[in-house]
Amino acid sequence: MVQGIVAQTTTGPVSGRTKEDILLFAGIPYAAPPTGNLRFKAPQPHPPWQQPRQAYKFGPAAPQVPSGGMTDSAPVRWDEDCLTLNVQTPACDDAARPVLVWIHGGGYRTGQSSIPWYNGARFAQHGDIVVVSINYRLGALGFADLSHLGAEYQTSAVNGTLDQIAALTWVRDNIAAFGGDPGRVTIAGESAGGFSVATLLACGAAEGLFSQAIPQSGAAHHTLPAAAAATVTEALFEHLSVDDAMGLEALPAQSILDAQTAAIGQLEKGAGLANTLNTTVAPFYPAHGTELLPVPPIDAIRSGAGSGVRVLTGSNAHETTLWGYGKVDDAKLQRVAETLGAAAALDVYRQTMPGAGAEELLIALTTDHMFRIPAVRLAEARAAHTADTWMYLFAWESRAMQGRLKATHALEIPFAFNNLDRAGVDAFTGPGPTPQHVADNMHSAWTQFIRSGDPGWPRYRPDNRVTMVFNDQSGPQTDPDAATRQAWEGLR
Repeated sequence: MVQGIVAQTTTGPVSGRTKEDILLFAGIPYAAPPTGNLRFKAPQPHPPWQQPRQAYKFGPAAPQVPSGGMTDSAPVRWDEDCLTLNVQTPACDDAARPVLVWIHGGGYRTGQSSIPWYNGARFAQHGDIVVVSINYRLGALGFADLSHLGAEYQTSAVNGTLDQIAALTWVRDNIAAFGGDPGRVTIAGESAGGFSVATLLACGAAEGLFSQAIPQSGAAHHTLPAAAAATVTEALFEHLSVDDAMGLEALPAQSILDAQTAAIGQLEKGAGLANTLNTTVAPFYPAHGTELLPVPPIDAIRSGAGSGVRVLTGSNAHETTLWGYGKVDDAKLQRVAETLGAAAALDVYRQTMPGAGAEELLIALTTDHMFRIPAVRLAEARAAHTADTWMYLFAWESRAMQGRLKATHALEIPFAFNNLDRAGVDAFTGPGPTPQHVADNMHSAWTQFIRSGDPGWPRYRPDNRVTMVFNDQSGPQTDPDAATRQAWEGLR
């Protein structure tokens, strides 16, 4: 391992190291620490430094409470001084390589850029691509709407999104020093990272910072209406010991996390979000009806926002097996369908899935509501303005948990990154032969898209709906699962 390789940034020199035969610069600050009087404020420039700053270790995650799920059950090292990014590059030269910027998922509450699944070494090694991964503020610290406290908090409901824009601005201004081309940036992310990508696609403040986008299992339907964001904030303050700006700035971050957890529990109990907030979007998501996002992202995209950006989007075949719904009977299935406004659609699922039990039907319905149909709507919204949209479906089924996970949420990430050998992946793929052939196909398509703007199959159009299905036998299909897709027409 060689350390001491120096690159110059706009705020000062950084010293990286070689790892896996490429260069790694980890924990580079892209904005000032959002602490003290900068807590709940828009990201600010980082003070400059003169001597080379060691960039050998990943920065801490944003403050968070692990949810106990399979992907975020372990404690993480977090700190409010979290606005850092990491760069992996073949060389710090003038080669002007294409750039991939990865935005982690985690429901806008958990996650971090240093997860082994997000290791971009194979993109750098085999695709000659510069890979950037970022941290951003999460939960109440990134998305609580405190605008009622004064003008300086007007951005508070979207500060996490502004962090992402600040990171992309850093990439524009600095990536050439790391061998990258600021004019060839692809942003990508999964789950809330995919939601973030689609939100940035709709956001005028991010225009020009990227030319391609890969929202994985996340599209443009996942922001809170301003009224719902205000209700979330009211619930947050019910569990805080302060009610003004000075008090909020003085509280320990853990106290805010504790109040966040209590507020979420309060809002999601009983009838849940659909009745409490008049939305199925979760608390502490970015809010529209704000200066940054005047309208829902899907509406902005329907009006042409992001039409100059090439988009590769899609979802997994059984996303919500990861959630765990407990005991599911027909009554519970019917209640969920009614909550989603999809009681009529459920009849179509029953017809197209003969013999399926209530739980299997619930997984299919909720997977489509949360992920597949929003991806389809994103592609449809773009069709009037651009042809440059491609669709995929990840359908390879995990063998873990006696096969119950199937093609679950997040499973495609190590396939896209060609990271099947990284820590924790085998727990998701399960026993048996490593499905390297599926990873080879998917990683090759992602690499080709990042490098050339075309993943290698026909564009998605409403009159053909060509979708690349990744499985043991991968290939493009025309309008897969057409009947269930059509069942959602006219529904949000």
